[in-house]
Amino acid sequence: MRFALVFFVILSSSISGCFGTDDLFDEKRGEPGGLALACLQDDRFDKMRIHFFFENGYNPDAMELVKTRLNQVCDKPGGIQIIAEEINFAEDNSWSADDVRKVRWKHGSDAMDGSTLNWYFIFPKGTYNDDSVLGVAVDASTVAVFKDSIEESVNFIGRPSAEEIERAVTVHEAGHLLGLVNLVYTSPIDHEDPDHPGHSSNDESVMYWAIDSSSIGNIFSGSIPDEFDADDLYDLEGMASGELKCSDQLWS
Repeated sequence: MRFALVFFVILSSSISGCFGTDDLFDEKRGEPGGLALACLQDDRFDKMRIHFFFENGYNPDAMELVKTRLNQVCDKPGGIQIIAEEINFAEDNSWSADDVRKVRWKHGSDAMDGSTLNWYFIFPKGTYNDDSVLGVAVDASTVAVFKDSIEESVNFIGRPSAEEIERAVTVHEAGHLLGLVNLVYTSPIDHEDPDHPGHSSNDESVMYWAIDSSSIGNIFSGSIPDEFDADDLYDLEGMASGELKCSDQLWS
């Protein structure tokens, strides 16, 4: 497996809620968006596996939806496969970004495995060390979704439901692995929220800034977006075609 000489970049505190940034780690596993082209293009990786690691009782609700969203934008003629595995992570109930990385790399394998790209979605019991965070991207192939925090974020009328929020959060974090919004490229469209870098200003996009925050139940009182909007899709198409130049790629 070939790794580029890229280290995880400490991002600004203004976007730390959605990106795990507490420690610079030794192994070269990239930053969120660092394997965007590996997913969007088929030059080397014509197959993809989406691994869902979850603790007992924390079964993911969005596995098929994530596969559908990635199939819509990623060129994988060999197909995208879901692999679900229940694991006892044996961790305490307060998770750091480094905790997420450790369990992913303990139980998972290389992100770039021959002609197959592997991404990992971790569903642990407990909460992130900032308990306002519902989901977090911690490197180029790894995210975590915190179902306990999602349950607590549901408003008193129960709309949207915990299941709807979880699906949106999971797709949102997949979008960060794809480099959205402006993580590894610069969009010609002005759709990044200036107060929440890395997120959309459009509340009809799954990349909207509030979707990975516990404030979500106060902002949405009905349906919640779980799709990329036209601007997101434009960016992804531009990245895939090479029209939009991407930085910090582990492979391209």
